[in-house]
Parts: sequence; C-alpha cells; structure tokens
Amino acid sequence: MTNLATSNTPALAAQAQNPARQDDTPQQYLTFLLGGEMFAVGILNVKEIIEYGTVTPIPMMPPFIRGVINLRGAVVPVIDLSSRFGNNPSQVSRRTCIVIIEVSEGEERQDIGIVVDAVSEVLEIPRGEIEPPPAFGAKIRADFITGMGKVGGRFVIILNVSQVLSVDEISLLSQIGTGEPVPEAGAETTH
Repeated sequence: MTNLATSNTPALAAQAQNPARQDDTPQQYLTFLLGGEMFAVGILNVKEIIEYGTVTPIPMMPPFIRGVINLRGAVVPVIDLSSRFGNNPSQVSRRTCIVIIEVSEGEERQDIGIVVDAVSEVLEIPRGEIEPPPAFGAKIRADFITGMGKVGGRFVIILNVSQVLSVDEISLLSQIGTGEPVPEAGAETTH
C-alpha cells in the first residue's frame, strides 16, 4: 500500500501533508438581489434562470408560495423568497427572475422556483473568505444562512438552500393553510 505523503507524485504528497490548502478552493455561487440585499446560492443547486412569467396561484397556500409554473411540462412551485423571509412580497419589475433550484430530500429531487429581484453574477468565493452565520442581527432565520461571504469589502449572505426550501417544512405550512390536520413536530406519520 502506498502512502500518499511519501508517494512519487508531488501534488498528491502536498495535498496529503496540507489538507487545509485543498479546503480553500473557491466555490461558485449565483448572486442575486432581494430587497436591496445581496444573496447567494451554490451554483450546483441552480438548474436555470427564467424570466418572470405567468405564475398560476394555488388557493389556500401560505403567502410565500406564489403558485406554480409549467416548465417544459413539469409543474414547478414558485416561492417568493422575500415573503419566505418574513418581509413584504416581492414587487415584480422587468428585472425580476425565477431561479429554478434543485432541492434534494433523501433520494427525492424537487425543482422549486424562487422569485428574486434581479440576478447579479456567478462569483467564486474561497472557503477562507466565508464567515459563519451571525448569531443575531440578520433579518432572516439563522438556519437559512450557510455563511457570510466576503466579496469586494461587502458581505454576501450565502443561503442554505435545503433549509430555505425544505420540502417537508413547506408541505407542513401548506397543510396549515388548507385546514388539514398537521402532525406534531417529532410525531411519526403513517402513510
């Protein structure tokens, strides 16, 4: 068995001796504006960006669920991210977009659209330039934030997509809106 640290391959030996160096590789994020703040999501979660078009409202849904769109024959729910964060609903303008995000819950994959005021750019942010989420002072729930990326002397809020767009949490909130019985937190459900 070959030890990587003593291997003849200098690059592998350097990585084995200095794993932190590999950890500082830049990650790519799609940045966008929402209510005057800059947010980011990991580019690997983004499937596509589409122009804001016809969104069909669904009755009895929480206010942050704008409705659904038909995306090449698939029904995709659309979330108003501003409203999800407890703010006023987004005002649609000519720069408003829907970012299609793929969310994984176990082995299930779900596409969800998020309404954003404007898409900015794709940025590379080294892991060393990402601070942990603030314990207080943020305008959104702390579990919605993965970290605060430092870009050009400003902070970009990096969202935890699996928390913001938690399929289980959104379905529980939908049940509240329809008057269906909602299982208690931690209670097992049978199907």
